[in-house]
Amino acid sequence: MSTMKKTHYDLCINGAGPVGATLACRLAAEGVRVLLIDRNALPGMEDPALDGRAYAIAEGSRRMLADAGIWDNLPNVAQPIHEIRVADGRPHEAPSPLTLHFGPEDAPEGQSFGWMVEARDLRLAINQTLKQYDSLDVHAPDLGTFTFHLDHVSIRLASGRTVTAKLAVAAEGRRSPLRRQARIGLTKIPYNEYGIVATIAHEKPHHGVALEHFLPEGPFARLPMPGTAEHPHRSAIVWAEGEGRAQRFHDLPDEIFAREIKARMADEDLGEITPTGRRWIYPLSAQYAHSYIGPRLALAGDAAHGIHPIAGQGLNIGFRDVISLAELLIEAHRNRKDMGSRDLLVRYQRNTRPGNMAMLAATDALERLFGNDNPVLRRLRDMGIAGVQRFPALRRAFVRKAMGV
Repeated sequence: MSTMKKTHYDLCINGAGPVGATLACRLAAEGVRVLLIDRNALPGMEDPALDGRAYAIAEGSRRMLADAGIWDNLPNVAQPIHEIRVADGRPHEAPSPLTLHFGPEDAPEGQSFGWMVEARDLRLAINQTLKQYDSLDVHAPDLGTFTFHLDHVSIRLASGRTVTAKLAVAAEGRRSPLRRQARIGLTKIPYNEYGIVATIAHEKPHHGVALEHFLPEGPFARLPMPGTAEHPHRSAIVWAEGEGRAQRFHDLPDEIFAREIKARMADEDLGEITPTGRRWIYPLSAQYAHSYIGPRLALAGDAAHGIHPIAGQGLNIGFRDVISLAELLIEAHRNRKDMGSRDLLVRYQRNTRPGNMAMLAATDALERLFGNDNPVLRRLRDMGIAGVQRFPALRRAFVRKAMGV
């Protein structure tokens, strides 16, 4: 926890997860006075046992992380994604399932589609960057009691101080206390699925190729990861199944777990597969806040929205919130405008919510369309995949949207 240097801030961010902490760094890099609060100590967030996920970072998000000073502090090299293969079919299916291929020619200016970064590496980079800015104060572990006034927000800290800010940003995750305090409505979409997250080592290199295999029980993704001295060829696995099946697969011995993974890898041949490290299991659902704003309040990241991981865009749409909100706040800071004004908040919601709702609708539709073995729907899916494969311009449009450029 840093020493508090000020009693008034331009804004206070409640929640030091990837979205809240990245917003703090991006604004502090421009001299904005930021107070960042989290109920947990930041060093504890670096524990690799807390989060086994790996993030697919889109190009737009990577540029923002670079502007915030975070990207250069990653302790390990990020793995670029050079190609993406999308397959539709059952495990063990013959002939091979229908596939859609996004190659280097579909990415703008020969860029990578994205980069794979382990959750712990991103956390280490964020924590390192938080120490770099004089205009940023971090209080963690600590709790704030927020009182909203017409022209400011008052924050009484559990550690004993009371400070003020022009704006509060709720970035505490899906159960956001500030969202509840503001009485902003929430709609939840259950999927009755669990996601299994694991890391595998494999005999042959992945060449930066990512696989998304749509299966009747739920999507399966293999995402390329950077190698280590012990395991030079590694991938992350994200695998969705119904609750009971997911728990059974999660609990399988390594040898059988590896066999089930191999059965879901379409026609990929990576040689022998070996699960490494522990496995995680997470409930899957979607939700959206009915508004992203309240008086002197903005919601960002999972406090505003949560989507199915079927397209790997969850963190990226949170980072798009950061990009949009930071742009508006930096402009207000430079022009000495009120950073918590109603006009600024309305612009933020107008810039972010429609696109985020479209992404939520798209991932929800993909989950329902592809997580179904109805022969008519399978035929429609196959026609859609074949159609996109035949039109390079359509593939490039999909890619640019996903990359956030």
